[in-house]
Amino acid sequence: MSEVIPRLIVDGAVPLQPAISPDGRRVAYTVTTIGRKGEHPSGAIWVATTDGSASPRKLTAGTAKDFLPLWAPDSASLFFGSDRMRRGTAQLHRIPLDGGEAEALTAWEGGISGYLPLACGRLVAVVVTDRPAGEDVMVWGEQVPYGRLRLLDLDTGRSRAVDGLDGRHVVEVAQRPDGGPLAVLSRAAPDLDTGLFTGELHVIDLETGDVRELGGTAPDASTPTWWNADDGWHLCYLATTPPGPVGGRAVFDVTVPGTGPTSGPTSGPVGEHRNLTLGMTVCPSGLAQVADGPPLALFADGLDTAVHRLDPGTPGFRQVSSVRGFAGLLTVSRSGEVAAVVASTSYEPMNVHAGPPAGPLIRLSDTRPELRRVRWGSQERLSYQASDGLDLDGLLLLPPGRTRRDGPFPLVTLVHGGPYARHADQFMLAPIPSGQWLATAGYAVFLPNPRGGQGHGHDFAAAVAGAVGMEEWTDILSGIDLLISGGVADPDRLGIGGWSHGGFMAAWAVGQTGRFKAAVMGAGISDWGMLVATGEGGTTEAGLGGSCGWEGAGPHPHDRVSPISYASRIRTPVLILHGEDDTNVPLGQSVYFHRALRRFGVEHQFVVYPGEGHSIQDRDHQLDLLRRTRAWFDR
Repeated sequence: MSEVIPRLIVDGAVPLQPAISPDGRRVAYTVTTIGRKGEHPSGAIWVATTDGSASPRKLTAGTAKDFLPLWAPDSASLFFGSDRMRRGTAQLHRIPLDGGEAEALTAWEGGISGYLPLACGRLVAVVVTDRPAGEDVMVWGEQVPYGRLRLLDLDTGRSRAVDGLDGRHVVEVAQRPDGGPLAVLSRAAPDLDTGLFTGELHVIDLETGDVRELGGTAPDASTPTWWNADDGWHLCYLATTPPGPVGGRAVFDVTVPGTGPTSGPTSGPVGEHRNLTLGMTVCPSGLAQVADGPPLALFADGLDTAVHRLDPGTPGFRQVSSVRGFAGLLTVSRSGEVAAVVASTSYEPMNVHAGPPAGPLIRLSDTRPELRRVRWGSQERLSYQASDGLDLDGLLLLPPGRTRRDGPFPLVTLVHGGPYARHADQFMLAPIPSGQWLATAGYAVFLPNPRGGQGHGHDFAAAVAGAVGMEEWTDILSGIDLLISGGVADPDRLGIGGWSHGGFMAAWAVGQTGRFKAAVMGAGISDWGMLVATGEGGTTEAGLGGSCGWEGAGPHPHDRVSPISYASRIRTPVLILHGEDDTNVPLGQSVYFHRALRRFGVEHQFVVYPGEGHSIQDRDHQLDLLRRTRAWFDR
């Protein structure tokens, strides 16, 4: 059996962005390296048969960043984005299915951010990045790259702008399955602070250019999806449950006026945007359009994932099948008879799987065969109750070859990010501190799913609104105490860590208790008020922290849930890790925490990774992170 060394983790690859051909016979996907070995990321396009009858085939070399494959309507060729012409700027390309040289179809200065081949086979809707001319002086809001919609004619190579969107930032487009109009999802501006709450839906007639407004969407809308019912065409989409941004994702639906059996082409009022997942105890994570039937959807369901189909008669969703562990990035054939996802189970890494929506789905790709030579730690599902009786779940990893009877073990608790994320029952190996990386070093690892996360419905997710660190913290403690009382965890050798919101929880934990002997705060939040001021989410972060700094002289509600407020209590050694160019949780959050720990004489180490954003991408930085985190817990 092979030893688990950092290179084994960062030198692998992961499949992403699966896309099934309209005829359902093949699936294209991107394979991207985990650790970036240069200034720019790279990725290749692969193609596999959906029935597994042939081995996957590499279609592009992968020397540049090739991404987002989408099929031509006749399933005979593939479109994809690539920065091969100029690194860092994506353009649209097309390649025949039998291989050969890819043809560049665009050469816009700002590149593209999205596209959709249209049913006629002659046009492609392209979202072009409009970058205003740069100057030495930046005027706030005037030099932001907007997404603009254009229609590219493949026969002539010419494109024309789509008017009538009032200068709004185009996010996504979807064409009605019968070759009819385009649905366009837009925002008032590209930045998240302005954009998340300003989504609108439009329907554009491709022949006349007429634009019909379908009103404002719920916050952070994505994935517009057409479906047909007795009363005409509908559009559904994923968005955050109002008032947002805390409360989890939901599927919303709106009737498109003028598409019923007796309606004129432009008649009828705009209907309300209805929540189709209201009251469900699972959380939608993906939508897929079907030509001749209602859409399919993926739902996070506790530690597993479920495939659902919209029931027009309810309207609501009914489960079609269940996928053990994690599944994401749902794509379906035009008929809806074949589906594909990227999926992972306890001991199998992420791969592309395909089959009928009712299952079973078979594995098509095999991107990490070298991992089968390793003896991994055992992974166990946990079900337990919070202090107030709420049902919770999570995962426990034990060192390879060990059982609960061999305990107690030193225990590291790894908290997921988000907070609207989850630990599904998937293979836990990643460049950030991960379960298997620590389990193979002799640790027991607890992966809790406290309230605020995905997979248990709206109320579970919304419980942390304005109250992060409160009940979610006691949820985590309940799990730790359960493992201690069961003889699994040594109460004198407890550690905690996480990234992003998990980093916040690590910083919060050491200010609430002295039970932990070591902590790792990765890209974590120390002050929610400062995050509102400087993070790319802006005022949306107040939904978690509870307030903004400009709401009077204070103290503010966010002070109560900010780890920096409790820094004087900390005695636990803390390893602080952060990317220098992080715009999601800016570096200043860690600088503030570092200065507080230094002021109170707390043992800590502060590590900054130059050129990195919210996630660490560079191979050498990932290697350092893995070695450094395990060494910190070992000390």
